[in-house]
Amino acid sequence: MIYINRFFFNIFDKIRELYLHSNLYDKKISKTYYQNLIYKPSPHLLSSLIKYQKKKFRIEDFALNEIWDNKEITKKNLRKLNNFYWLFSLDLKSSKKNTQSVIKNWMTLNHKYNSKSWNFDLTAKRIIAWLSNYNLTYEDSNEQYKIDFNTMIQKQTNHLINEINKSKFVEDKLIGCASIILVGLCYQDEKKYLLYGLNLIKKISKITLDNSGFPKSRSIKQLIFYLKYYILIREWFKESQINIPEHINEIIYYLGQGYAFVWQNLKSDILYNGNNISDNNNFDNYLQRLGYKFKNDNQDYGGYIILRNKKMCLTMDAGPSPNSFFSKDYQSGALSFEIISNGKKLISNCGYHSETNIKLNHLSRSTAAQNTLVIDDNSSCKFRNSDKSFFVTRGLKITKRETIFEKNYWKINASHDGYQKKYNTIHERNIEFYPGEETFVGCDKILKKINKNYKFDIRFHVEPDVKLMKTQDGKSILIELEDEGWKFTCDNYDINIDNGLYFGNKNSYIDNQNIFISGISNNQTEDIKWQIKKI
Repeated sequence: MIYINRFFFNIFDKIRELYLHSNLYDKKISKTYYQNLIYKPSPHLLSSLIKYQKKKFRIEDFALNEIWDNKEITKKNLRKLNNFYWLFSLDLKSSKKNTQSVIKNWMTLNHKYNSKSWNFDLTAKRIIAWLSNYNLTYEDSNEQYKIDFNTMIQKQTNHLINEINKSKFVEDKLIGCASIILVGLCYQDEKKYLLYGLNLIKKISKITLDNSGFPKSRSIKQLIFYLKYYILIREWFKESQINIPEHINEIIYYLGQGYAFVWQNLKSDILYNGNNISDNNNFDNYLQRLGYKFKNDNQDYGGYIILRNKKMCLTMDAGPSPNSFFSKDYQSGALSFEIISNGKKLISNCGYHSETNIKLNHLSRSTAAQNTLVIDDNSSCKFRNSDKSFFVTRGLKITKRETIFEKNYWKINASHDGYQKKYNTIHERNIEFYPGEETFVGCDKILKKINKNYKFDIRFHVEPDVKLMKTQDGKSILIELEDEGWKFTCDNYDINIDNGLYFGNKNSYIDNQNIFISGISNNQTEDIKWQIKKI
């Protein structure tokens, strides 16, 4: 049935692609009207999304008029050219005439839909780039150019409206909504574009965010992405002097609480569920410049637990796996934890590799790449591969969660059922921290309904620059964290050092190491106790 469904879906996609390239579709999206550009958005409002280069380039430095016909250009560079975000890197002293000539040539070559240049997210970004750089793309142009420019903006927006419900990724839908709303603000077309974009973005947030405003995907990266775009949309409303919808303010408030919880309180990236090392300090400066302040003093939020004082921080993924529809970036690391000591990662998950390398992406999702229990080399969740992305087909639930946070004693106790179906087993983890002694005491319990022997591992990954060394007696492992020293011990079970891969930096990997406890579970209840102590 899967292959039959795939066969019919492929036929449908081919028929649909023929329709998009047809004159009939071109006529449909060409129903535009002439109206001048009224609101002209400031390009600096996109500084949270665009990496501005300190060195600005002049349009005269590029031969962009000929490059559209370059058959040897790579697919990646073609996408960069077609989204026009390179406009943000141009010096404002660049020739408006030359810039507008490049856009005119693009419109001549791409006046009808084609899959390479009218891809959904490319089109949405191109609309935002053209309108946000109006001082180069629109000002001081002749009347015919303005007519062509306004017509092409509206034509592309009509295409977005036609395709947005078919777009596969939530992030692309959000970018599409933003561009549709911007067109509504710029041309003061409240009925056709503005209300449509606002109603759709409200629907998207209702479907994809939980009651606390945290993404149902439990993705920290997605939360920050949402926050950036909602703030951008709000600032467009504010700058255009149009009343800001209450829904936008409300979602920003809740997303801001999540952002304060996972980043602003820590100033460090926690590597759970698709997250990588980021540069959120720039975003913090952006928020401060625009007057946004967020606060969240909770210890449990969005399925994550974070306990911290001025020196130490203990975090844990104590949430369930998301619904399959929202699991595109989920990593099977239930009850995995990280430790931050004086701003440095003592224990760190391995991070996430994007879908561009399907093997590394799958590896980074495995439970073995997280700081938690692995049974018989199996992950706690099961994934399926669909269109070069992995989605959860067998998830897990958190069966217990308890937190104590006092000045001289911290405790996290939680359990999940990810191994119940295959092994009739519950994994329970208890981590205690004694601030005065700077000691973490952990106990991983394997609770079986039916006693059956199997192999288990518990891994404790470290960042690439952290050094591990096993003592001569084989009973301890020393951890060198810059100017700090820590000792890892475990009674009654073998401990060793293993090599691995670290995916903390986006789309790259580097060798790292991990401590691992290994053994055979012979008892119906297995208690694996370990300790990390500062020396």
